[in-house]
This record gives sequence, C-alpha cells and structure tokens, in this order.
Amino acid sequence: MNAPIAIPTQLVDRFDRHVTYVRLSVTDRCDFRCVYCMGEDMDFLPRSEVLSLEELYAVGRAFVELGVTKIRLTGGEPLVRRNLLWLTNALGRLPGLKELVLTTNGSQLERYAGPLRDAGVRRINVSLDSLDPQRFRELTRTGDLAKVLRGIAAARAAGFERIKLNAVILKGRNDDEISSLAQFAIDRGLDLSFIEEMPLGQIGEHDRAEAYCSSDEVREALERNYTLVPTTESTGGPSRYHRVAGTDTRIGFISPHSHNFCASCNRVRVTTQGRLLLCLGQEHSADLRAVLRGNPDDDVALKQSIIAAMAIKPKGHEFNLGAAPVILRHMSVTGG
Repeated sequence: MNAPIAIPTQLVDRFDRHVTYVRLSVTDRCDFRCVYCMGEDMDFLPRSEVLSLEELYAVGRAFVELGVTKIRLTGGEPLVRRNLLWLTNALGRLPGLKELVLTTNGSQLERYAGPLRDAGVRRINVSLDSLDPQRFRELTRTGDLAKVLRGIAAARAAGFERIKLNAVILKGRNDDEISSLAQFAIDRGLDLSFIEEMPLGQIGEHDRAEAYCSSDEVREALERNYTLVPTTESTGGPSRYHRVAGTDTRIGFISPHSHNFCASCNRVRVTTQGRLLLCLGQEHSADLRAVLRGNPDDDVALKQSIIAAMAIKPKGHEFNLGAAPVILRHMSVTGG
C-alpha cells in the first residue's frame, strides 16, 4: 500500500518569500470601462472558459489548506458575477482563512454591502478616482458617481472593519484632486491608497509615460495640506502606509514603478480562467483550470500544481512606461 503523499502546509518560493495572500478573480466583466484598465470596446470571455463558482471555491480552499490566510475577490467587477454571495459564504467559512476581502468599483454596493458583510467579508476596497461627476464619467466611461457614493455610504452603514478607497492618479486627468480625495476619506474615517498606473494591455486613451504620476509627487501634494506620519502598519498587500496626523485615516502608496515592492511580495493571482499568475507584471503561470477539469474532485492534484508553481515565481516585474506594453492582458482580465 502506497504511503499518502505529504503536502506542505506553507507556500514558499525560491526567494524564500512566503505566499499567504491570493487575489481570486471571479469575472473579467465589468460595468465600467476605466481608461487605465481596459479598452472602450472589450470582448469578454465565453462562459465555458471561466471558472465556475464551485471551481473558484475549490481553488480558494486549496490555497487556504496550503497556508494562505487572506483571499481578495476581484474582477472585472466581482459584484456583477451571478450568485457571488454563494462563493463569499462558502469561502468565509474556511478554517484557517483570517481575511476575506473584496475590491469593487462601488456600482453595486448599495445593494450588496449588507449581504457581503453578513457573508463574512471583513474589508472592502472601493475604486474612486474623482469626486467630480463629469470627470468620473470620463475616467470610467460609463460610471455614475452618485451611485458609487451611495454604495460607499451603504458600506459604512454595513459595519465593515475597514473601508479603503483606491485612486489611480493621472497627470492632466485627476492630479488636481489628490487633496480633495484625501479629505473625503478623512471626513468619513476611511483609508485611501494612491496607485501608480500599471502598464497592462493596450488602452489607447492616453500616453502612459506622459500621464504617469509618481507616489512621491502625490505625497508632496498631500504634504502641502496634511502631516503624514510613517507607520509600519500593513493590511498584507503592497500599500506603504502613513497616518494622517490627528485623524483615523491611513494614506497608502502603491508604487510599482518608483518604489518597487517585489522583495516582500507575498501574493499570487488566479485569473477568472484559472490561470495562476505568479507575478502581476510577468507571464509566469500555471493552468489550474486544466488541473481542475482534468482531475475533478482531486484536491491533491490541485495542491501539487500550486506548490510546483512556486518554483517559477519570478523575482519581480519589469514595468517600463516608455515602451509598448509587454503584458498584453488588460487589468480586468488579470484581476484588479
């Protein structure tokens, strides 16, 4: 009789980085068309290529049993995925999972904030790049700012442990709103992360090199009005946080270009097609969908594929704003 296969309880790559955080994309579809995320006219994946909710749960469960303590549900826009609450309820009950969190554009939050909190989602991130309705519409191409603001209010009422806003700052588009976005967060006791644009996919809307606004420039603009106090606080992701003196708000900076965070990377992504991406800015990957569908109900095969993929997790990304994008997949396909 063969001895059972020993499965590690931790995921460690060849650079001795422990993977404890998985970003799980539940759909490539979105009701917005944000200019830094996707093209105006998108072709979305056929249903047969997308992981079912049951497959997504199997992937999440396997990662948690391998030592992952945080799962973030992403998209596209995750709340347009039908029956998503089934998945949040199932994942939220996994033993060993410390945090189930979600990133959203906020368009569906007015309806789903309460049910998400009841299902065990602890924290949410909401994308908010402008407080001007017309500019918001231009940046998202289809978004209604008033609806998003109602969603944020519903999320506050639902009692999430923390709510964080995410803002991608583009020169000439919304860089004059840095302080007003910060004040909006401060007034509501929210956190806020400013994100440098990531060069994924062809967008055609603007020149990324010309629109690039570094975290240092954003911080300089903030410090004209606020005192930022460095802190070692972390939510397990790439944001480097500062406290705004005299407030409950943390300001984070996600700086893939100016302050590379690869050395401490603790995360991987699973696309809605089941592709395990070992790095946002590289194409190293493993096909978990093929494993799932070729070995139904075989948790060992799935876990072995995940473990084996740690050997190809690269040291870091190689973003270059001045060149044509090397990564042709859009952020919406990658998992935001």
